[in-house]
Amino acid sequence: MPTVAALYHFARLPDPAARQAPLLDLCRAQGLCGTLLLAPEGINGTIAGPRDGILTVLDHLRAWPGFAALTWKESPADTPPFARMKVRLKREIVTMGQPDVDPVAAVGCYVAPADWNALIAAPDVAVIDTRNDYEVQIGTFRGAVDPGTKSFRDFPAWWAANAHRFRGKRIAMFCTGGIRCEKSTNYLLSQGVPEVHHLQGGILKYLEEIPERDSAWQGDCFVFDQRVSLTHGLAPGRHGLCHACRRPLSPEDRARPEYEEGACCHRCADEYTEADRARFRERQRQVDRLP
Repeated sequence: MPTVAALYHFARLPDPAARQAPLLDLCRAQGLCGTLLLAPEGINGTIAGPRDGILTVLDHLRAWPGFAALTWKESPADTPPFARMKVRLKREIVTMGQPDVDPVAAVGCYVAPADWNALIAAPDVAVIDTRNDYEVQIGTFRGAVDPGTKSFRDFPAWWAANAHRFRGKRIAMFCTGGIRCEKSTNYLLSQGVPEVHHLQGGILKYLEEIPERDSAWQGDCFVFDQRVSLTHGLAPGRHGLCHACRRPLSPEDRARPEYEEGACCHRCADEYTEADRARFRERQRQVDRLP
């Protein structure tokens, strides 16, 4: 059974391009698949494969200057959740489009999963989900505000339009693994919000540590690999993926008349041309031919 390791770390990385090829070679030599993103602000990604191979790569990364504190979140998978191994260069390891945001300089107060329920139940706390709209649709924390953003880049504009709603409130933020909150809490601090908290380790750490009977989480947690969603105990969730629009689909969604495997779902039925659909169908035929 493959091990999956989700990781990120903000640290100065002066020459990401010089690290790219050696890191890719090491990952391949260890039999890993997945994607790692390198940028001047650090590293982000998910890798899967033999646990010993993952530990070898993590030891390599922690030996980089400024990366000794790198941590990861580990979970099992029934089959490899990625097709191949990629190491890519990016401007940001998670794109917010705010050049002055610097999580290395300051972030909000980390809240351990064991303390999260008490914080978000407080009447003076506003809980904000920093993820994309399609992620929120399949699960979120009870009472959380959904900004309805299509990408993380949209969050600053949403905050500018809605900041007045949260005056006098303490802010508690969360995302899948924690990386988006590193940036969003730094951004809110720069906007003058006096008290900002975020869930340490993100939803995945909460689902790993908090028993379902004590949980304030409702639904599944979307993940960016072939598992699609996870639930309490990091067990596989009930969602599949529309391979046309890349949105998560419940079993009920896949039973709708608009659904066509690999080509269409009810959410994207009006979003693509017939030429697009023909291309999607041909792609699915190629997939169906694979052994």
